[in-house]
Amino acid sequence: MEQEQVIDATENFVRQTLLGEESGHDWYHIERVTTTAKKLAAEEGANLFIVTLAALLHDLADDKVVDSEDEGLRNIQNWLLDHQVNQEDQEHILMIILHMSFKGGNGKSLETIEGQVVQDADRLDAIGAVGIARCFTYAGKKGQPIYEPDLAVRQEMSVSEYRHGRSSAIHHFYEKLLKLKELMNTRSGYRMAEKRHQLMELYLDAFFEEIGELERGR
Repeated sequence: MEQEQVIDATENFVRQTLLGEESGHDWYHIERVTTTAKKLAAEEGANLFIVTLAALLHDLADDKVVDSEDEGLRNIQNWLLDHQVNQEDQEHILMIILHMSFKGGNGKSLETIEGQVVQDADRLDAIGAVGIARCFTYAGKKGQPIYEPDLAVRQEMSVSEYRHGRSSAIHHFYEKLLKLKELMNTRSGYRMAEKRHQLMELYLDAFFEEIGELERGR
């Protein structure tokens, strides 16, 4: 099967699977991440086929979206196998998907430029104006408050604590989002992250000014 056919089929499959997802990991998130990943791939000299498929499929094995990461990975592997993606490319794509998540700062570093590009693209969609909107969408989906002033910002977390511990949307900025600029793998990703990071800082300044509280954590 031609690479373009595989990409088109994968795009349709993921769109149908995630179009109604309600936590901020929906098809439109995938579409944005894929567009950004392709742009970064061109600037960084990464394999466009690997980058595009990994970006399209990455949330189908994310425990924020699916009940079982292992089952999600098996489903992705079967999809790639059914669409005649060669073994080496399959392994590369699965490696990227398995290790690209933040996981409370416990994620594994990605060694290939393709993995670094997809991870940067995903993290870029978590910051800036879109990232702010997604942060509050996800907090609402999990039943977390906008802000809980009596909660401390968590600095060191296990994956379980990160996923299931008490937090708020505003705390999430300090526990993850404001860290992402410095975690960018590529120079292209870092340049894009700078503006989005600044916007989040301006937003937090306005938030704390409006509630009459000095910002904590900066």
